[in-house]
Amino acid sequence: MLDIAELSRKSGIPASKLRYYEEVGLIRSVGRNGLRRVFETDVLTRLSLIALGQVAGFSLAEIREMLGSERQPEIDREMVSAKADLLDRRIKELTALRDGLRHVVTCTAPSHLECPTFQRLMRIAQTRQAMRGREQKKARTKRKGGGGNRKASSFGRD
Repeated sequence: MLDIAELSRKSGIPASKLRYYEEVGLIRSVGRNGLRRVFETDVLTRLSLIALGQVAGFSLAEIREMLGSERQPEIDREMVSAKADLLDRRIKELTALRDGLRHVVTCTAPSHLECPTFQRLMRIAQTRQAMRGREQKKARTKRKGGGGNRKASSFGRD
């Protein structure tokens, strides 16, 4: 058994975040030692799974759904596959962006604005920003109740 201070020290996660994880159903304490929450040691595995899910870009709601309330996670393979496909697309985008930026460094055009590669990068960035705005609007609509009862969250806020 680990009290919240020990769990925080071993996991590197602040106690406030551990309390939040418990509040949203990601982890569960098994009791209290005085005023401190107490957790079973296997919660460290759940915290590792939560960290992996966040790094992969899953929302806390998606992670909670996959972790389930029991001891064994219920990994949705289709959801994981879709996330891997999304990461593949993002890697391709970032690779193209990196290559374009490297070109800009060596471009012989009189100014960057005259460089066709730089102009293409600007168009891609603008398109990507517009797409991100539409995705955020869709997520806000979903959170307000327009998309079922699953709560959306962003990677950065979690």
